[in-house]
Parts: sequence; structure tokens; C-alpha cells
Amino acid sequence: MKIHAEERPFLPNGRHTVNITDVEEGKSEHKGVPYFNVRFENDDGFVNHRFYQSEPGQPIIAEFLKALGLEGEEVDTQELIDKSLSLEVEERSYPDPQTDKEKTIKQAREFRAAGQSDTSS
Repeated sequence: MKIHAEERPFLPNGRHTVNITDVEEGKSEHKGVPYFNVRFENDDGFVNHRFYQSEPGQPIIAEFLKALGLEGEEVDTQELIDKSLSLEVEERSYPDPQTDKEKTIKQAREFRAAGQSDTSS
């Protein structure tokens, strides 16, 4: 059997400087909460992250927009494509509400302006 991977690997855990290459909008499968899914990429791979348009999601969206220099602005999600920033990649596990089985995902967090040091806040 011959195999070939056409997709890049997931980014390893840790801090990465990335570009936004795609943004898709949707609603969560479980509760119908609107979200936008961002694909972050660099030469080492990619990670996707969903930003939920919910009250608990607002501080995360605010941190993300601040890292892009868009703090306090209303932005069309398609305007995010080709922007750069620094982020931390980690794995997170949670119980899947539809199957009650534990699910592990890669996610982005601790968004910072591209080039900002790891110790900056």
C-alpha cells in the first residue's frame, strides 16, 4: 500500500508565531452557539481554534483581537486572514456531550502580538 499525507502536521505544544490562513463560521453542534474557527499555520504545521460568541468566550476573543492590534474594533472575520500573531499550543481533554467519552483536542491560547516575548503580558 502506498500512502501520502496531503495535510501538514499539528503544531507541537509550545509557543509559535503563526499566520491566519483561513476562517470559517458556524454553530456548535451541541448548543447552537455561534463561533468562528481560525486556522493558524507556520512552516512547522497548523492548529485550528474555535472562538465561541458566548459570554464566557468574550475575554478570549478580546485577547485574540488585542494580539492582532484590533482591540475594541468590530472586525469582519474574513479580514483576519493573513494576519500574524504569537500563540501557545496545548492539548485539552473534555467529555464529549454527545458520547460521554473523553475527547482530546489541540487548541491555541495566550495570544500575543507577533514578536512579543513569552514573559510579556
